[in-house]
Amino acid sequence: MMQRADELTVVHHDDTVSRFLDVTYTLSREGLRLVTSCGSERLIPSHEVLTTHVRKAA
Repeated sequence: MMQRADELTVVHHDDTVSRFLDVTYTLSREGLRLVTSCGSERLIPSHEVLTTHVRKAA
């Protein structure tokens, strides 16, 4: 089941940071799967994800 985030921040193992606005996502063993509001999809492999931070509007 995909979750929704107004802002999703991904910290990668190389200390780079990616920010995504208005996305749905799921985190699994294979990695972080994102679907943006315009419908594009992206998979960040699990070995690249150090941590994630999610913000949802109140």
